[in-house]
Amino acid sequence: MSSVEAVIFDWGGTLTPWHDIDFEAEAMSYAAAYGDPDLSARLREATAVAWARARSEHSSARIEEILVEAGADVHGEAHLTALAAYRTFWEPHTATDPQVRQLWEGLRDSGIRVGVLSNTIWDRDYHRGLFERDGVLDLIDGDVYSSEIPWVKPHHEAFLAAADAVRADPAKCVYVGDRLFEDVHGPQQVGMRAIWIPHSVLPQEQIVQTDASPDAVAHELLDVLRVVRDWVAA
Repeated sequence: MSSVEAVIFDWGGTLTPWHDIDFEAEAMSYAAAYGDPDLSARLREATAVAWARARSEHSSARIEEILVEAGADVHGEAHLTALAAYRTFWEPHTATDPQVRQLWEGLRDSGIRVGVLSNTIWDRDYHRGLFERDGVLDLIDGDVYSSEIPWVKPHHEAFLAAADAVRADPAKCVYVGDRLFEDVHGPQQVGMRAIWIPHSVLPQEQIVQTDASPDAVAHELLDVLRVVRDWVAA
């Protein structure tokens, strides 16, 4: 790699600090506000099935599809009320890491574009709203969310879509994430270098075994700036 054109970041557990999530409380936040507590168990099951399919088939899903599968009417007033409660549940877990702005400003000052590629069931507007809330949206040059494409990481098409979003050659992109399978194995399949941030305590059921080895390890986000600048200078 003679140069780096863009650095693309995973979101949850990378740009946000890792949080352990009570998935029963997550489902109940929607179900209780919807007015059907029994919906909670069906929502947990539908969500688990969607993410299991993502890991095995690398296919994407959307929150509305999951809710319909669980038996919710996503066109009524009850859904709007419940979705607001669901997002209120998630809000404390969506905070952008305080180092992000300094890191992204440092990359852009070095002439390197900034991208985001996230496996998510939530839509683009919601994610961009979080970045705007935390004052970093203006530093993103291109972003892709699996909810808007057919694939999830580590499918190679997801990484190609992200490279296209930042208008960069995949071979001159670096990907940063906290999962070895999705965020190291995945980008390396399309010629990207991968930086692993190993600070997330992943639930066992979310771990997919891989022999992938990262090109570098960053123990905090600002380490990424040093690693990338060293690669550019080499």
